[in-house]
Amino acid sequence: MRVVIVGASGNIGTSLLAALADEPAVDSVLGISRRRPAAEFPKTDWAETDIREDDLRALFRDADAVVHLAWAIQPSRDTEALRRTNVWGSGRVFRAVAESGVPALVYASSVGTYSVGPKDRQVDESWPRAGIPTSFYSRHKAEVERLLDLFERENGSARVVRLRPALIFKRGAASGIRRLFAGPFLPTPLLHRRLVPFVPSHRRLRFQVVHSLDVGDAFRLALTRDVRGAFNLAADPVLDGETLGRLLEARPVRVPGRALRGAAALTWRLRLQPTPPGWIDLAFGVPLMDAGRARDELGWTPGRTASEALLELMAGLREGAGLETPPLSPETGGPGRTGEVAGGLGARET
Repeated sequence: MRVVIVGASGNIGTSLLAALADEPAVDSVLGISRRRPAAEFPKTDWAETDIREDDLRALFRDADAVVHLAWAIQPSRDTEALRRTNVWGSGRVFRAVAESGVPALVYASSVGTYSVGPKDRQVDESWPRAGIPTSFYSRHKAEVERLLDLFERENGSARVVRLRPALIFKRGAASGIRRLFAGPFLPTPLLHRRLVPFVPSHRRLRFQVVHSLDVGDAFRLALTRDVRGAFNLAADPVLDGETLGRLLEARPVRVPGRALRGAAALTWRLRLQPTPPGWIDLAFGVPLMDAGRARDELGWTPGRTASEALLELMAGLREGAGLETPPLSPETGGPGRTGEVAGGLGARET
């Protein structure tokens, strides 16, 4: 099997490449990245390609499957640039898959595609997919799923799989996650377990996490098994204020949702961090997901708990961990992370 991975140098992509290294059904991989990484992976060749403008059909020709992972989180202050990558770029990937006659397409969707849902029970893949309106990330994920619906209607013979993971953490993604979401001013001591004095608690602030290597394995299974449709991916336990308090030996403090959103909005406007307040709306809005279908039909079981994934990420943040790819490298932010400040914290593409 020849597999093409669009966006292979990021958090999920590097985990998928690791998962495919020992997969006998896959003979070769073409990793597509906007900037060629220094990292090398077994069976993998690289192509520098921008999905917004470059011809993709020649790269997809003779592929047995295409995995679409490419997605932009920054520049968060330029939503038109984000939409051009996330929505327009995804549409170009889907059209190239159709025009190249690729028989299988696996797409990285997200919990963010779902409409507002419950936090006291878990929902399956049939939950409405209108997204959270105030989150660009969620709007884009929902819009791309509608493009994928159209692709399926027009290309009935293609096998289409869409995986919808929760928050995805691993040590090697720490530098990339910090740059995208926290910025250079986050005090490192606050990342030390047992030095966190308190954690926010709210009845709607309940979320799920999954380890990146487990997500990579789910994509491997989606490539090599005859499955179709959507699959939720999440690990236990659900994380909330009380659970985080026990995990970090911190005190849960009830905080009004408006206060959390207001703090995010203020610090974003002051360019102290690159994350707009829509991410708070996303955290409060999206439902908890039931991953039973992935277990029963895909044969997927996470090998790490949500707690383990979170603690591994925190350790990576403290250590400045990363991988030798442009999205994940500690060097991408510049010496002493000065490049992030010069870039306006969410004003420029990274």
